[in-house]
Amino acid sequence: MKLLEGKTALVTGAARGIGKAIALKFASEGANIAFTDLIIDEVGTATEHEIASMGVKCKGYASNASNFEETHKVVEQVMQDFGRIDILINNAGITKDGLMMRMSEQQWDAVINVNLKSAFNFIHAVTPVMMRQKSGSIVNMSSVVGVSGNAGQANYSASKAGMIGLAKSMAKELGSRGIRVNAIAPGFIITEMTGQLSEEVRNEWAKQIPLRRGGTPEDVANTALFLASDLSSYVSGQVINVCGGMNT
Repeated sequence: MKLLEGKTALVTGAARGIGKAIALKFASEGANIAFTDLIIDEVGTATEHEIASMGVKCKGYASNASNFEETHKVVEQVMQDFGRIDILINNAGITKDGLMMRMSEQQWDAVINVNLKSAFNFIHAVTPVMMRQKSGSIVNMSSVVGVSGNAGQANYSASKAGMIGLAKSMAKELGSRGIRVNAIAPGFIITEMTGQLSEEVRNEWAKQIPLRRGGTPEDVANTALFLASDLSSYVSGQVINVCGGMNT
């Protein structure tokens, strides 16, 4: 039997990148997939078809994850379409890097809202569902810079540190209801976002990583699968670094 057979996973920000890799990995293990992105364009539709071709139910939902009302409406729609939500992956995120002295209020607010408030929104909406089911796994996508900080990324680092505090707090609140909450802190992962960096910058990153390479979205997806499945049935309130040893 597959690890997630008969379960439904809701993955935010999953039209591409790490979110898409997680959705595909979960589908390969039998999970039905509901995913969100700001818009479901050609890329999102292609992702939906790719996941559905694996023999599971899949639907993409256009949603502004930082909007509280939109989030609750999406969760209600997912429940109508799928009937249950067993797994929530809070993956939606953006960057607007810059030194603090030059950072605008808009840059700060946008990153905090998309990266951190979105997780609050979805946990708030999904918690009653999982409490009724008396089971569930929630995973917040943090970052190594949420653990160690990074110059020029005060807004991003603060949002990702918040994801860790949120996961730990919710693990304490929801554990008695059979709901586990954890966080993943990826390091330098090769995605469309990091692909925009120059080769020189990428090489400098690699020198700081003991394994001497960037990670792949699949590396993160494999960790998410562990936390979503019963393989981690006694793991809650934890942060798993997926960083090639960079953050030790």
